[in-house]
Amino acid sequence: MRTIQDRHVVVGADFAGFRLKESVKRHLQARGWTVTDVTPTQDDLPMYHRVGFLVGSQISERAFEKALIFCGSGMGIHIAASKCPHVHAAVAESVATARRAATANNANVLAIGAFFTAPRLAQAMADAFLEHSLGDGYEDWDGFHDYHRLGYDECENFDYATYKANGFSVVDPQEVQLGPEPSGLAF
Repeated sequence: MRTIQDRHVVVGADFAGFRLKESVKRHLQARGWTVTDVTPTQDDLPMYHRVGFLVGSQISERAFEKALIFCGSGMGIHIAASKCPHVHAAVAESVATARRAATANNANVLAIGAFFTAPRLAQAMADAFLEHSLGDGYEDWDGFHDYHRLGYDECENFDYATYKANGFSVVDPQEVQLGPEPSGLAF
């Protein structure tokens, strides 16, 4: 698997996100990242959902640890990528939400909407997402990592048929106590 520790990431975009993807790709490459682009030219770009499937499959197949995807809003491509197994995609419109997608939700795909995000902001969002992992920055919040890890694990292992058969309840739910929020915590 190509990992974040080794500074590898996969990217893709539809027609609406292509120019923003190119800006973020150049930024990452200048910072030493190896960027694999599944949509390297503007000719014959797949529709947003097909790009989502294509990039999502790179995560599902364990070829890459994290990915960045771009379309007009970030929403459609995010939905499509999320259909692939083991993809935990997030849409972000700020540096704080991009970081939080990594630190609290353990997302492995970040979707960015080119209609709403300027290039410099998207570059900072990519940095925040790629340079953080589950629990980073919350070391003083008792139970934070375990609480969010449980949420991630239950999502990763979710089986709708079993959930439905159990009366729309999680089977054998685990509990984790989240301690009080530390004073002065800035998200």
